[in-house]
Amino acid sequence: MSFKSYRIQEMPPQLPAAAMAELQKVEVATIGHYLHDRFMAPALRPILDGRRIAGTAVTLSIPGPDSTLLYHAMDRLRPGDVLVVDRAGDDRHACWGGFMAAVAKLRQATGIIIDGMVTDPTEIRAQGVATWARGVSQITTKLLNLGGAFNLPVSCGGVAVNPGDAVLADDCGIVVLPPDEVAGATKTALADQAEEGDWLAKLKAGKKLQDLVDIEKMIAERNKLDGASHG
Repeated sequence: MSFKSYRIQEMPPQLPAAAMAELQKVEVATIGHYLHDRFMAPALRPILDGRRIAGTAVTLSIPGPDSTLLYHAMDRLRPGDVLVVDRAGDDRHACWGGFMAAVAKLRQATGIIIDGMVTDPTEIRAQGVATWARGVSQITTKLLNLGGAFNLPVSCGGVAVNPGDAVLADDCGIVVLPPDEVAGATKTALADQAEEGDWLAKLKAGKKLQDLVDIEKMIAERNKLDGASHG
């Protein structure tokens, strides 16, 4: 049985640009109305505020102090890709900073998701590539040639991410969707967002929430059930 320190696969097919443009209109929190899993941990926060991205996941796993395989990955990033980096639990070493942010900008990457630390937050913001991470560290990774995995399934923010998945991220958080669920999720979420706008317009016109949803009936039904269960 062979064993290799570096496990490297080909780049995944990219999701259609038109589908990603539609998905980018969706707020992550809208999907949170009807899904409970596939959301990365809230500790992963945007370095640049006010950005929303949608793109194809390119996955990378690199061990604590080493970023050798990150260099390999950055030479292969394409416009439309979201690099998803599994740091294997390391919260001490920053694998990403101003230089890599500049490279990501040159590659026209859609975004960067790092389950760990970054450095040079001001320089990252200056480059303008949307980036999410757990925090900032002054201790950086080195080219130690330890190994890692590229375009294999990873764990990021407590979520399994496969290369080729769709990644949607904004100020509220990050959600990962299998390719075959993108169209359905987009359609449902955009309809929900449109309905919310209609409701606000009705409320501004003087309607009450009770006029939109029969909350009083729901309360009465629940109390009736509770009474029956204790009768």
